[in-house]
Amino acid sequence: MTFALIGIIVFLLILFFWGVAVYNGLVTHRNRYKNAFAQIDVQLKRRYELIPNLVETAKGYMKHERETLEAVINARNAAFGAAGKAATDPTDGRCIKDLNRAEGELTGALGRLMVVVEQYPDLKANQNMLALQEELTSTENKVAFSRQSFNDAAMMYNNAREVFPSNIIAGMFNFSEASLFEVENPGERVAPKVAF
Repeated sequence: MTFALIGIIVFLLILFFWGVAVYNGLVTHRNRYKNAFAQIDVQLKRRYELIPNLVETAKGYMKHERETLEAVINARNAAFGAAGKAATDPTDGRCIKDLNRAEGELTGALGRLMVVVEQYPDLKANQNMLALQEELTSTENKVAFSRQSFNDAAMMYNNAREVFPSNIIAGMFNFSEASLFEVENPGERVAPKVAF
């Protein structure tokens, strides 16, 4: 009888420590993808800071293109707001989807701006515009790398929470699915052309 009781106690201890290890692993994965989103957030903020400078530089040359410039600023403001909401809780899938949509609209507006800029040779040669274009290109590359890092971390977290038997612990402690930062519209997969 004592061997059976010892066996049960050992089994329960093993089960308890296994549950703790799985729980800690899930927390670690969740924190990794939250950190990865923070890296996206840093790059997006840099991008949002560059856009008003780009528009201001273009404004003097593009007096008849007010709609295009306003569309870029409106898209930038919408994306900035969506990024702020997503930054408060990157585990909220709706916030990530809203950010995806807003970023797609911003990318489209920037693409239209760059097409219009091509029609203004003096603007294309402007040193401020060239410097801003180079910074924007660099930032776009960093955003893409940060998105990839975030998606990798989110996928690892989702895998950890969905495989058996850790899905039992994930369900018990409400570890929700991480949304990927992905492009919804296939036309948005092409980065805006910012070369002059």
